Amino acid sequence: MELSGQVAVITGSARGIGRAIAEKLAGKGVNIVVADIMSEEAEETARKIQELGVKTMAARLDVSSADSVARVFEDAVKEFGKVDILVNNAGITRDGLLLRMKEEDWDSVIDINLKGVFLCSKEAVKIMAKQRYGRIVNIASVVAFIGNPGQVNYSASKAGIVGLTKTIAKEYASRGITVNAVAPGFITTAMTDALPENVKEEMKKAIPLGKFGTPEDVAQAVLFLASPEAGYITGQVLHVNGGMYM
Repeated sequence: MELSGQVAVITGSARGIGRAIAEKLAGKGVNIVVADIMSEEAEETARKIQELGVKTMAARLDVSSADSVARVFEDAVKEFGKVDILVNNAGITRDGLLLRMKEEDWDSVIDINLKGVFLCSKEAVKIMAKQRYGRIVNIASVVAFIGNPGQVNYSASKAGIVGLTKTIAKEYASRGITVNAVAPGFITTAMTDALPENVKEEMKKAIPLGKFGTPEDVAQAVLFLASPEAGYITGQVLHVNGGMYM
């Protein structure tokens, strides 16, 4: 995989899965824009990634704001001259059963998880279409396909990402841009670490491989789809869930 010198904008990459993706791409020589609402953590992550021998830039990004998104991509082009890869990873949860869910919790999840992908993809495509090359990888979720009680907003946002992915893939294939999604299952994060052991064991029973995935597992899938080697793959969803959805 030859990605040296390419430039990636990764949203929500100050920590967690986003950071793992940034580190994985940087390990292949990709220059990284660490874009996150948490600006101080983004700065720290960018400094750490720079130690891998690539150029980095930290950017405060509110993916639900068109002005914020436009500014980050403008700054990325000023700094690096191009954008080859966009990974739409930023996302939040505001869980609750349907009848108890507040309208603002629905709106905030849709704004960040789905509208954010729309806004960032729109800016990226402007750049990539001129280059006649680009890779967009969107982070969906297994719950887009199986649903999850208490996550009507999150499930809807992630299902929306799948439809958005396929449509943009069709619209811009002729410009050399591929658009795919990765749908993680249960991944080891700070959130799952905080769960009681008995709850985690019950969750693992739904996974044929019998274990949670890691941020590294997701990052490997993103790396492949972001690479030139995946040039004949577009409009697809790569499931990374240990077999819990087939």
